[in-house]
Amino acid sequence: MILAIRDSIAPAEPKDYLARLNPEQRAAVEHGGGGVAGPLLIIAGAGSGKTNTLAHRVAHLIVKGADPRRILLMTFSRRAASEMTRRVERIAAEVMGDKAAILTEGLKWAGTFHSVGARLLRDYALEIGLDAAFTIHDREDSADLMNLVRHELGLSKTESRFPAKGTCLAIYSRAVNAQSELEPVLAKSFPWCIGWADELKQLFAAYVEAKQAQNVLDYDDLLLWWAQMCGEPAIAEHLGARFDHILVDEYQDTNRLQASILTALKPDGSGLTVVGDDAQSIYSFRAAEVRNILDFPTLFPKAADVVTLDRNYRSTQTVLAAANAVIGEASERFTKNLWTERRSSEKPQLVTVRDEAEQANYVCEKVLEEREEGTALKAQAVLFRASHHSGPLEIELTRRNIPFVKFGGLKFLDAAHVKDMLSVLRFAENPRDRVAGFRVLQLMQGIGPSSAAAAMEAMERALDAAMGLRFFRAPARAEAEWPAFVDLFQALRTKSSWPADLERVRLWYEPHLERIHEDAAARRADLIQLEQIASGYPSRERFLTDLTLDPPDATSDEPGPPHLDEDYLILSTIHSAKGQEWTKVFVLNAVDGCMPIDLAVGEREEIEEERRLLYVAMTRAKDSLHLITPQRFFVHGQAARGDRHVYASRTRFITDQMLDAFSRVSWPPPSAAQGRSPQPNVRIDMKSRMRGMWR
Repeated sequence: MILAIRDSIAPAEPKDYLARLNPEQRAAVEHGGGGVAGPLLIIAGAGSGKTNTLAHRVAHLIVKGADPRRILLMTFSRRAASEMTRRVERIAAEVMGDKAAILTEGLKWAGTFHSVGARLLRDYALEIGLDAAFTIHDREDSADLMNLVRHELGLSKTESRFPAKGTCLAIYSRAVNAQSELEPVLAKSFPWCIGWADELKQLFAAYVEAKQAQNVLDYDDLLLWWAQMCGEPAIAEHLGARFDHILVDEYQDTNRLQASILTALKPDGSGLTVVGDDAQSIYSFRAAEVRNILDFPTLFPKAADVVTLDRNYRSTQTVLAAANAVIGEASERFTKNLWTERRSSEKPQLVTVRDEAEQANYVCEKVLEEREEGTALKAQAVLFRASHHSGPLEIELTRRNIPFVKFGGLKFLDAAHVKDMLSVLRFAENPRDRVAGFRVLQLMQGIGPSSAAAAMEAMERALDAAMGLRFFRAPARAEAEWPAFVDLFQALRTKSSWPADLERVRLWYEPHLERIHEDAAARRADLIQLEQIASGYPSRERFLTDLTLDPPDATSDEPGPPHLDEDYLILSTIHSAKGQEWTKVFVLNAVDGCMPIDLAVGEREEIEEERRLLYVAMTRAKDSLHLITPQRFFVHGQAARGDRHVYASRTRFITDQMLDAFSRVSWPPPSAAQGRSPQPNVRIDMKSRMRGMWR
């Protein structure tokens, strides 16, 4: 049916459906004239119409006679694959009319690497000794199986703490996808686990055996088995011959395993098209390898053709000039300078503020000003390098009743570990707060709801709450931890050392944090951020009150968008913002230590990825871009130096030579100090008044 329809369609003039493309886009679409050609690399700059170009290329191949059943299109999400297929149908319909829908229905090999891999493994199950009825474990299932094997090997009862199940799975996944030996993976990404290399190898071998015994594959196996299958020349040749054209989106985000699959399927590069932007390669923590795209032109016997899309349809020329300057300092890249016909006299602003509190104030003021001028909150975004960098801003947005939704990490006040810390303070502030008390008491091993209730009752019977806890007989499993908690509670009740008592809570809580959560290190950064926020409040009561006036909507670690507000500000990590765009963009903490983040200042490759992160953040802005540079930060130091404020310097990625591309602003402008009225000299028994209302 598909062949008959395809053969009945007369060749179409390219101008019918390609006229709206710019010359570079059109050159990419028409590469090979619709037939099977040599390898093609499309370097698609930010906002250059990458998705539109790739969809037109697929449609052009079909219009020119390619069998859609022999086209393999791989993206990085199911949503992207579905959207691409819909676009292909719309474009083809301009030439073929109703017949296009029938043809594009034959585009069955459009999906993610993992979904395509699963289908092919079932097709070749007999040849590779796999039961085609295998099931696929998601990450949670895989972690549970890893934990079961870990327990069976006795690794859950080691004298020193063996990595938790989630960490073990992350190590295994990184080694598989990076095609690396275990030791280098541990040294670079999991240095705290390097002493367990031999035990981890034993664990992973047993994990593989357990999967095979149960006829299950995990997420990483879908690529690993596919790559191993392609290692057999006869199978690789047969598999590659099934597809005339292979097209890959976001090629800069592929890992070594995915790149090896492509070169095995098309060793000469024939029919292979990859699209991506080396300047937006920012996912090395997922084992993405920027060298895949940098080395692509020379991978094959015949050098790949390279088409560069550098016309930007998103940003103003002033925004692009600043972004081009930043990425122009990269040590290795495909040369391109984004340009646009969108002119503007407004340069990106480089805003100097005193500290993170003023940074939060600046963003709030400007966001509200922009809304008054007609720009919706949804059209504005605040971007940051790490999730905890937005903590002070979230507090200020909440205080000012500015609705927001956060992508990439949790809302600061919604995170379980932040709630735990605040609950300890609330419980000490008011021992009759049963909600806080139950949450805090059950943080300790061996204390469940019944024991927590008994402890609360002991507190109520005693003249002093702390004394009631001290005389309470804790369950056997909690006996070792109980005295330290009672000492903490009693110290907090004295209210003598704000905000230092928040540090005391954190030090008590950290062992529980490490036991409860897999990503304890990242969560600890949130807790230190909470201490910095607390330092801006005069008392514990004020701190807890301000944070409670507008409580978080969510009751779990996965809050969704606001339910009551139709408009809300966007907060996002830069990683989660890739592919998005907003009218106005604020970038927090454009200083060394945050960008580049202080954990990535070792190797040149890490520094270069941090540069690309800033570039991605800047190119999200359509009309207005603000890079904010706080002059000082609160840091948590060692015992010898204590907590202190340190001064920050502008990110190294914006050099003195680039400053002409920015407008430099200091904020806030000078303003007169506001006086305070004296308290009235009266005393009222409000408790009696409240009781009397109902008598």
